[in-house]
Amino acid sequence: MDRLQAMHVFVRVVESGSFSRAAKEFATTQPTVTKMVAATEERLKVRLLNRNTRGVSLTESGALYYEKCKIIVREADEADNIARLQQTQAQGLLRVSTSVAFGRRVILPLALDFMREHPQVQLDLSFEDRYTDLVAQGMDVAIRMGKLADSTLGARFLGVNPWLMVASPKYLRKQGTPRQAADLSGHDALIYSSVLGDDLWRMSTPKGDVVSVAVSGRLRSNNLSAVLAAARNGLGIAAMPRYVATDSLALGHVVEVLKNHTLPEQEMHAVFPSPKLVPGKVLAFIAYLQGRLDKHWWESLPKA
Repeated sequence: MDRLQAMHVFVRVVESGSFSRAAKEFATTQPTVTKMVAATEERLKVRLLNRNTRGVSLTESGALYYEKCKIIVREADEADNIARLQQTQAQGLLRVSTSVAFGRRVILPLALDFMREHPQVQLDLSFEDRYTDLVAQGMDVAIRMGKLADSTLGARFLGVNPWLMVASPKYLRKQGTPRQAADLSGHDALIYSSVLGDDLWRMSTPKGDVVSVAVSGRLRSNNLSAVLAAARNGLGIAAMPRYVATDSLALGHVVEVLKNHTLPEQEMHAVFPSPKLVPGKVLAFIAYLQGRLDKHWWESLPKA
């Protein structure tokens, strides 16, 4: 027999003064409630209740047991309520994992806005470019780029992360402006080394053909800020996410190269430890990101 349930039943028998009324509250039968109380008395080897035709009354031992049971039942109910509240409302500690560049430039300002709208949420932001094991590291949600592998994780699509090619006006004046994809092989490429196939740039031509161009150059880095800085300083042509170059494009420090060619977009996903019983704070955060990472989201980013 479930001892906590038995305590709960005993408390309601005492407070309602009736086995039948307690049975009705628990959607069961009077004999079942009577047996539960009797089983408790048998386990404790003590009489808890006196029964007569007018109802029930507590024995001395029953009164002491009732006071303790009342406290235990109340604490258990409060624990259940807290758990339900955490599950349905945006509150408590939210642990979020994201990559360094995207996290600092995109997720951080959105997360700060989310915190202002949800004052009951505390945020723990982790910036890491390597793969994060959500369960092992205790993360509630991670933001990931690219297609997701099949897994037991829960996931929500957030939007797309477009890429483009940029160079400084100074570089293009000196080295010439590429007119077609094949021209890139004759230019200095600034290579972001954290992307698979980083020295093989794939793109769609204006006719819709998909082409791959092998590129090379003097600078290679796993840091997008370094790649952008090199492009701004006239050291070559860089392929990078549009959000990284937005401010520099607006200021004229770089211009888009081969605007009529399209680089592959990255899918953006929020992933979380399990698709079942997702906490309210996680669902609220994901919904907030989905609302802000819609079409042309990079145009509304705060200035870096």
